[in-house]
Amino acid sequence: MKRVGIVGSREYTNRRKIKEFVYKLKEQFQDKVEVVSGGQKLGADGFAKKFALEFDMKYVEFPPRHYTYNQHCILDESHYGKRYFPKNFHDRNKQIVEYSDYIVAFMNKDKYTKGTINTIETAEKMGKKVIILNWVYTYICIYGVIMKADTKLTSV
Repeated sequence: MKRVGIVGSREYTNRRKIKEFVYKLKEQFQDKVEVVSGGQKLGADGFAKKFALEFDMKYVEFPPRHYTYNQHCILDESHYGKRYFPKNFHDRNKQIVEYSDYIVAFMNKDKYTKGTINTIETAEKMGKKVIILNWVYTYICIYGVIMKADTKLTSV
């Protein structure tokens, strides 16, 4: 089972790109892939959830601990409903990375959010493969170096 963490800004609006990516995961790996997200309703997380469920794929999420538990949460219900702290988002990002085999970051063309960068850096420190998709190009991040890459999923 491949676990693919899909992360990105809540302002990410290219739903077609995420839909195509999730569809390719389903097409290539059938039931041997699980989509993982941070449980946000908007942006990359929201689209990842929508299309994974629409394509009848395995899906789990790691919302921040101040969110309410739902049926897709992988952590125990007692983990949720806590006080809000900004650190909750970074903790959630780390949980996504720890659980996932790969991290795919959907980023706007010229705007990189702190949360997405934090997730990429955390993944790099843990030796996870990171793929960055923006509006125009696909990049791969290896040992802190971001390089333009082929868009084929054969390496995932």
